[in-house]
Amino acid sequence: MSLSSSILILLFSTTITTCLSSETVNTSMVHHRFLTVDYYAKTCPQLEQIVAFVTSQNFKVSPATAPATIRLFFHDCFVQGCDGSILISMKPGSMGLPEKESEDNQDIPAYAYQIIEKAKAMVEMKCPGVVSCADILALAARDYIHLAGGPYYAVKKGRWDGKQKPMASLVYPNIPHANSTIDNLIKLFSSKGLTLNDLVVLSGAHSIGYAHCKHFVNRLYNFKGTNKPDPDMDPRQLKSLRMTCPQHGGNVGVVIPFDATTPFSFDNAYFQNLQAKLGLLATDKELFLDPRTRPLVQAFANDKNKFFQDFSSAMERLGNVGVKRGKKHGEIRRVCNMHL
Repeated sequence: MSLSSSILILLFSTTITTCLSSETVNTSMVHHRFLTVDYYAKTCPQLEQIVAFVTSQNFKVSPATAPATIRLFFHDCFVQGCDGSILISMKPGSMGLPEKESEDNQDIPAYAYQIIEKAKAMVEMKCPGVVSCADILALAARDYIHLAGGPYYAVKKGRWDGKQKPMASLVYPNIPHANSTIDNLIKLFSSKGLTLNDLVVLSGAHSIGYAHCKHFVNRLYNFKGTNKPDPDMDPRQLKSLRMTCPQHGGNVGVVIPFDATTPFSFDNAYFQNLQAKLGLLATDKELFLDPRTRPLVQAFANDKNKFFQDFSSAMERLGNVGVKRGKKHGEIRRVCNMHL
């Protein structure tokens, strides 16, 4: 599940009760003392302009790179922390699959990885050996959110790229899935130091995401083994989706936007759609049905500015998850798809 084929997507354990308060969170993770907005002010002052040039030029010809790159950032941070480990490719003859080869990451388009490599190459020309791939990924995700109409927020920097071996086996238990319950999601987000508010507002990244039929086809034909469609789905949406996603075969490469009304604009229509039974995934609809998350869905549906403000804050907290520092745990890669 992810931003282009679901979302979204998370180290410290807190209790579920703690997570239920949107104001209470593990501050040692949220306020990482090493990350600052001006981290590269002296060593690579043109960093943000270089990444912005790459992302803006790409967005003009390939806007689909936006949700794919945001999903890449989410999955990177959720699994081993925001350390660029998802970017590592498998070496010939190596044992075990890396994160990017896991089943849950195979739907992330290659162009999402390529745009990070392109930005990294341009940064290396100006500031060799200085900027981490993890920071470039965080900046690119922010830029694409803004290019799609979303908020522009300051990105704190100073992450190092992780040195540990990225393992595909770590992916599944550390990201949300289309069949996750709200309890599952609360526990998962809490384990990353993220709040209930973060869970709901970050789901708003589905504003420009897409999902493959396989992630929701059960809702169309055999919801929870009933051989009937999900009753909590708008009949018109059900009819339309059945035309696109047959029950058996013929839908492997088909993708459907999470936001049926404004699929190319980063806005709060996703939350408005949840209130109209237009959520695509079972997890989407549950955000509105569950009494713990419904008030937040309603608040974001009614106030785009609040959604943007809370989303920006949540992205900062997400960007602090599992940050690596120092040569013992981190490195500054010259290319993003392989360790030094």
